[in-house]
Amino acid sequence: MAGTIEVLVPGGEANPGPPLGPELGPTPVNVQDVVQEINEETAAFDGMEVPVTVEYEDDGAFSISVGVPPTAELVKDEAGFETGSGEPQENFVADLEVEQVKKIAEQKSSDLLSYDSFNAAKEVVGTCTSLGVTIEGNNPREFKERMEDGEYDDVFAE
Repeated sequence: MAGTIEVLVPGGEANPGPPLGPELGPTPVNVQDVVQEINEETAAFDGMEVPVTVEYEDDGAFSISVGVPPTAELVKDEAGFETGSGEPQENFVADLEVEQVKKIAEQKSSDLLSYDSFNAAKEVVGTCTSLGVTIEGNNPREFKERMEDGEYDDVFAE
């Protein structure tokens, strides 16, 4: 009777209560062990809703797969704001440092189409454009041009 459970949990803050506990209760796994492992694996996404898949076996063995929150959520969390700009090309709501862009790109790399950190960062910059977030005080489109001109090659080197 092996099975799979998919839930959204707050990163680093899962507990044996709902939604996880009621799903795991009827299974042969040790709920506290599952919660502990989820919290360890989702600690980087503190407070954000994170998709988690728990696969379990009849003998109580389990494995956990942690998804990644949407890029926009990672940008909002890193920059410390709740909602993007209604006019993202006119009114900017936050500013990120290049190291923060790199951090988000690394967190999201498994879900992006990019093959390297440079192109993953360009995808993050695109999200910043949509949200109205500047990067090092620059319009994200200008920042992307500077990236393409090689100004940040040392930051995004593999």
